[in-house]
Amino acid sequence: MNKWNPFTNERYYPLTTNLTDSPPLIIDTEAHPQDILEAALQRVRASSELLRTLHCQNFQDGDIEDIPQITHALYLLTQDGCDLLKVAHQRLMGWKAPT
Repeated sequence: MNKWNPFTNERYYPLTTNLTDSPPLIIDTEAHPQDILEAALQRVRASSELLRTLHCQNFQDGDIEDIPQITHALYLLTQDGCDLLKVAHQRLMGWKAPT
């Protein structure tokens, strides 16, 4: 994954979850850090809520084939959230407070 990066100026960061050679899903590293954090929070929150739902479920009536689908959705949400947090962290580490 992510072996090819056509963005030499590093403005665009491809998501780790991309499975293709030309990444269709990217993060604009020059977006406002607050917007990047909000996108990360949205994904991490959705992942957490899905885990909470699963914790409360009774799996006696569930289908074993649901488990890979659920874990894949959790992986996508969590990994995309982590990628966004990484970009936000890098942006904020170089951030200087206005004077």
